[in-house]
Amino acid sequence: MFFQKKYTIKQKSIVFAFLLCVAGIFYYSWLPNPRFDTETYLPLWLLNWSNTYFNLRTAIPFIPLGYLLETWVSITTKVYVTKSSLLFRIKTILIATIVVCLAEGGQFFIRNRNPDSLDIVFGILGSVTGSCTYNIIQKINLLFTKNA
Repeated sequence: MFFQKKYTIKQKSIVFAFLLCVAGIFYYSWLPNPRFDTETYLPLWLLNWSNTYFNLRTAIPFIPLGYLLETWVSITTKVYVTKSSLLFRIKTILIATIVVCLAEGGQFFIRNRNPDSLDIVFGILGSVTGSCTYNIIQKINLLFTKNA
């Protein structure tokens, strides 16, 4: 069980950041107005951009989500780039897929909102981008530590 193990502060902070990221995804996905007109705290340039690129804005919060999932896997399993890490990458994509499907599925119950299958694709692509970013950074770190 999650609460029975002793987790480090780093692991707890990753879980907190993950939950915060998921909460943000659900919050923005379940707003009554899809154009973010009620979100007055957002800068005008961001509102204009997000209202122009509806599907692309779905991918943006999934980039850190994919990154955090890969970080969690690397910290808890101590697995680096091996054959078995493909299974963990499939799990991270599956978790991101569940989150994006829940976010889009919740829009069935909100007036003026309609789920979009392309948002699901962009959410998955965003999480894959975050996952790839994590792995690229790890390989660059490994390259520099070998040469140091």
